[in-house]
Amino acid sequence: MLVYLNEWGSDVKRLTYAVAVLAAVLATALVPMAASATGTGHGHRKCVSLRPDFGFYEGGVVATEVLTVPDSRCQTISVSHIKDPANPSDRCQTFFVGLFVGGGLTYTEPVTACGPHRTVLADNVPDGTEYLVLYHIDYLQQNIRFKVHH
Repeated sequence: MLVYLNEWGSDVKRLTYAVAVLAAVLATALVPMAASATGTGHGHRKCVSLRPDFGFYEGGVVATEVLTVPDSRCQTISVSHIKDPANPSDRCQTFFVGLFVGGGLTYTEPVTACGPHRTVLADNVPDGTEYLVLYHIDYLQQNIRFKVHH
């Protein structure tokens, strides 16, 4: 009887090892597919929306805090949901973007954006790019509320 168990013992060890290796290979192959299916893998997320904090005011221009384009398939910087809380009927503002490039700021052309619709301020923006969203004020202490999508 001992001989019988020893003969099968090595086969069981090989089978257990083979099953463990197969499980590890399948787990490694299925994890990236699960991330892609749920939209959390690299390059599968859409634009991220946020309400940026105030950065600074200078010479009639308000800037947001420094923002960073996230790792996503979104290649644009846009704004939406524009409103002036002090004047609810005013839903338009002129925006532009300051992109940190080569140690300095490069600015986009100003664009007028209105209301809840998205207006693109910059496109073909690489992941990881740092930038500011800026707008010209219409009166002192104007505080426009808006969303940024990047």
